[in-house]
Order: sequence, then structure tokens, then C-alpha cells
Amino acid sequence: MSETDILRMESVDFIRGDRQILNDVNLVVRPGEHWALIGPNGAGKSTILSMCGAVKHPSRGTVSVLGHRLGRVDIRVLRQSIGHVNPRHPVQGRLTARDVILTGATGTVERMMRWEPDAATSARADELVASLGLWRFEHSLWETMSQGERGRTLIARSLLARPALLLLDEPSTGLDVAAREQLLGTVDELHRTQSELATVLVTHHLEELPESTTHVALVKDGRVAVSGDAVKVLTTENVSECFEHPIDVEYRGGRWQARARRLESAGV
Repeated sequence: MSETDILRMESVDFIRGDRQILNDVNLVVRPGEHWALIGPNGAGKSTILSMCGAVKHPSRGTVSVLGHRLGRVDIRVLRQSIGHVNPRHPVQGRLTARDVILTGATGTVERMMRWEPDAATSARADELVASLGLWRFEHSLWETMSQGERGRTLIARSLLARPALLLLDEPSTGLDVAAREQLLGTVDELHRTQSELATVLVTHHLEELPESTTHVALVKDGRVAVSGDAVKVLTTENVSECFEHPIDVEYRGGRWQARARRLESAGV
């Protein structure tokens, strides 16, 4: 693994029971690169992301994250350097947005009993609240917050420990158009201001890709079908092949759009 690699997956297989989920997956992510994993449901995207986050280990092959090979490193320590944004984050207590952000320091879902942030952690939380525009709802209870507000809060939580790798697992899930655009704008600004941060985002929809996306891997049947520069990978031909359906892809103003081509009825 090169010293500059944030993530390297080599010849990775993943088998669960009698089913092979991943087959010979190869992927390299370097500092400052912003990857998207795109493909149909069940293609293996979430499994790849779980290995990026040191949650699952490969059945065969090697996965190295931040210079450490899975299986040869204390994953609890490694995960402290990986941010993870999951819109299904299971908050149950009466936590404010700021409380949720601070749980990023302990890696827990709830605030730990008798734990209080030190001055440096509080200052970092203040910085993120300001930079991500969270001050309007910093003290709002989680249960009263919109999905968009929750999404931006979870990004702040994931950045609290200054990770080198940020994982975004379908971050636009449940958002309306306005909230989605605000969230994507937040991600774009993050990419602009933290040039060394590497990100990996999972989505089904090309419209949910930030403008700052640099690389894409199309995942199909547990394999990386094609990967590389985002503009070169996201073509009508490649996306149609990946989803096994004719899909017209358009790239305009830094964003992608996809539309299924209407099939003519047989015999008409």
C-alpha cells in the first residue's frame, strides 16, 4: 500500500453463508478524492462501504484503511479516524443537535453518563456549528429536527474527531429537494475547505451526487464493473449496462441527471 493511499482493496471477496456478496473487488482511494459507489440494490455497495469503515473484514483478499490492514490492527482505534454519516443513526434519548455532535468524540449513540467534553472538543464543536451553519438549531431536540437538519448534524458529528476518511451512506435518504440541495451544498463546501479529506458516498441516484464528486465506481453483481474519473465513468452506456436498463445520462453544470429511456411496446 502506498503511503498516500487512504484506502486500498485488493482482490476482495466477501462470502456470507453460501452466498458470495463481493467478487474480486479492487479499489484505491487517495487523499482529496471524492468517490461515489453506484449500482442497483443488492449489488454490494453497502458491503464495500462497511469494509471502508472497518466494520466487515474480507473473506479473501486484503483491505487497508489509513495505512492499516484489516485483521492486523485494533479496529476500535482505527474507527476513530473514520467519519461515518448514516441517516438511519439511531438516536433514542432526548438529545439536542449539539449533544449528537459531541457523541462523535466518544463514538457512541447517546451521551455517556458523567462524560463532559474538554475545552478542545467543545471548541471543535463550536467550529463545526459555525462552519456548517447549524447555529439556528444547535439546541433543538433531535426528535423535533427535520431530516435535512439531522443530516447536516450527522456530518458535523462525523467530523468532530478530524477524520482522514469520511463515509456517507445514502445521505440524501428521506430528504425533499430543497433539503437535498442544502445537504449537497454542505458536502461541496466541506470538500473545498478540507482539501486532504477523502470521501466515499453510496447512492442509487445520480442526482444525489455532489458537484465535487471526482471518482465513481459502478458496482454490479458484487463486482466493480467500471471505475475512475466520474465524468468518464458516468456515461449512458456504462450506467445502462450497470442497471441492465436503457438510461440516458446527462452531465450539465457540474451535476448529473439520469432518465430511463422509454421502451417501445412490441408490435405497436
